[in-house]
Amino acid sequence: MPPRIVELDSLEAGPRPDLKELLPVLADVLRRGAVDPLRLEDGRRVAEEDRRLYWALKVLGVRRAPVGDGEPVDLEALGLYEDISPSPLHVYGSTLELLYRGWPTPLVKLRSLSGGGRRVWAKLEWYNPFSMSVKDRIGWYMVVKAFEDGWRGTLVYEATSTNTGMALASMAAIFGFRVRLYLPKTIQRASDILLTALGAEVVRKEGQLTVELIDEVREDAERAGAYHINQFENDYNFMVHLRYTAKELDLQLRYAGVRPKAIIGGLGTSGHMAAISFYFKNRYGGSVRIYGVEPAPGETIPGIRRVETGMKWIHWVEVDGIVDVTRDEAIEALLAVARRDGILPGLSSGAVAAAYMKLVERGELDEGDYVVVFPDNGFKYVEQLQDFFRRRGVL
Repeated sequence: MPPRIVELDSLEAGPRPDLKELLPVLADVLRRGAVDPLRLEDGRRVAEEDRRLYWALKVLGVRRAPVGDGEPVDLEALGLYEDISPSPLHVYGSTLELLYRGWPTPLVKLRSLSGGGRRVWAKLEWYNPFSMSVKDRIGWYMVVKAFEDGWRGTLVYEATSTNTGMALASMAAIFGFRVRLYLPKTIQRASDILLTALGAEVVRKEGQLTVELIDEVREDAERAGAYHINQFENDYNFMVHLRYTAKELDLQLRYAGVRPKAIIGGLGTSGHMAAISFYFKNRYGGSVRIYGVEPAPGETIPGIRRVETGMKWIHWVEVDGIVDVTRDEAIEALLAVARRDGILPGLSSGAVAAAYMKLVERGELDEGDYVVVFPDNGFKYVEQLQDFFRRRGVL
């Protein structure tokens, strides 16, 4: 007799375990592509021994669950992909829907990077509406999950290099709280204007990196009674990319009839690339290689940083290599894309493109399909582009 299928939200399972405790269960579900029936107590309460499986399904965004006895049920039959539901004619009931009902962000083949039997597909995260970057995903998810977890405050503090700050400022406008953002002194001055326009309070600090400001932000938040949302430690950062970004990319690649040989992306907090690695390494048995991109020693590239500066989630997953890129290499690569494909990637996107080029030069990438994740576009980085052109006598 097959198990009974019920809505996952109709069940109860107590508080969510720590994310790290759920990872082995999440990995098992993705590898098997199937779910064993949950055992219940009192009709709707999940038995203690199945509590982690219940929460793994919740984290993945699965809609339904098998209960009782019987054989495992296919993960897709339980609604794995149903929370990705774009508006077909781009009509939205609110500006918030512009985000999650606008997903998936586009996946496009680039002629500038393709060649030699290799086809390169770019996932354009600047199609997110608030910061025009991948950070809209975490800004939204960290806030809505804070509400679900019981937060009812009116003030959020955060350290940012711009994009997460823009996402949080937009969430503050939509949900009616205030946000105070701490920026390192090295970040482009245009950020102050953009964040102030969105209604945020902006504080410039002497630190070189956002992570250097964390302790100060936390202490200031405690004194002010504010919520330090902390994108660098907040597990909803990883979870939103596992639930949405990785699944979107999987669906898009299936639609294109593509099985990528590698996915390449920048490392900032490491949330999106750690989640993508976890998903694809488990879903496809390790056949997809994952490369992270960081600034070369002594270099600064907005949006990404070196692994040794402290990242949480990248150490939980398998990565096949880390590629160092200079700022000038990132700019040269973004210009190569801009001048052949007609789109203007940002500096971190340029770093990802440069890393792909380096891997090709090293002979590490043979013929086949590759994915590059472009976090944002180039329009916030006019100051860096201006400096680059002036040093080369172009302006």
